[in-house]
Amino acid sequence: MYKYILILLFMGVNINAQMLHRTKVEMGTFITISVDEKNKKYIEDGFRIVKDVDLSLSSYNKNALVYKLNRDKKISLDDYLYEALSLSQKYYKKSDGYFDITVGTITKDLYRFGQKERVPTPQELQSAKVDFKGLIFDTKEASLAKGVKIDLGGMGKGFTVDKIAEHYRANNLKKALISASGDIRCLDVCSVEVDNPFDDGFIVSFKTAKRDLGISTSGNYNRYVVAIKNNHLINPKSKTSQDKFISITLIAEMPNSDLDAYATASSVMPIKKAYEFLNILDVGYIILKSDKELVLSDNLSKYTRGLIIHYTAKK
Repeated sequence: MYKYILILLFMGVNINAQMLHRTKVEMGTFITISVDEKNKKYIEDGFRIVKDVDLSLSSYNKNALVYKLNRDKKISLDDYLYEALSLSQKYYKKSDGYFDITVGTITKDLYRFGQKERVPTPQELQSAKVDFKGLIFDTKEASLAKGVKIDLGGMGKGFTVDKIAEHYRANNLKKALISASGDIRCLDVCSVEVDNPFDDGFIVSFKTAKRDLGISTSGNYNRYVVAIKNNHLINPKSKTSQDKFISITLIAEMPNSDLDAYATASSVMPIKKAYEFLNILDVGYIILKSDKELVLSDNLSKYTRGLIIHYTAKK
């Protein structure tokens, strides 16, 4: 997660005027929580969860466990970080290694996203140690091999949204919306607009087709050094920034941490493999390719209602 750089919003959500909502800048992005007026105390509960997760998963906050793990190479785990590492291991296997949190060696040490940013040389990139086997953990401790660092930015916002949503479900909240930049959870139904990276408009807009859906967007245009070709979405196999997709938006009932990770992983895959991967997952997807072609999955009607396409490809 990115503590000291503000990440631009990928999506907008039309919030019911009868709901109480609050927006704060946390984890380097805008986080908005909306609930019924009668449940207003749960807004602060949500933001407390945000701070607790940040103290586990942030690689920027010097008090956070991931920061300390990257620095000291061995730490004791809390429940949040153990769960996040376990999920990351699942995503690594399911994505055939395209989701790999040990790209932190590149994002933290070479590009230094959010800090003293620089463009590394091709030789530096190829020499970087990206190796998931260099992360060893159990329920109590985690350790890193020499030269390995981790970065949970590829699933951290989704994980945070999930923790808030879990708390709300446990307290029987039926209407709530949690938005953390590109990750949204609608416990009821909501209207969503996916931002157009080329202007102030939208690619598409829609209403969610059922309750408790998650939406997650990953894009290469919001965070880069000097030029988009040096973006934060690192292919762990080639050790280079991805250049096949401008944005990938996923919609499904699965947890937001899953959607966040799978959007990240598919963004760095070869195009054919990305489509095969997403079709097997049976998620709805809205993809803007680097050639500016818009691609919509055949199953979008399963997850959306009243889909409107606003996008017109520009040469």
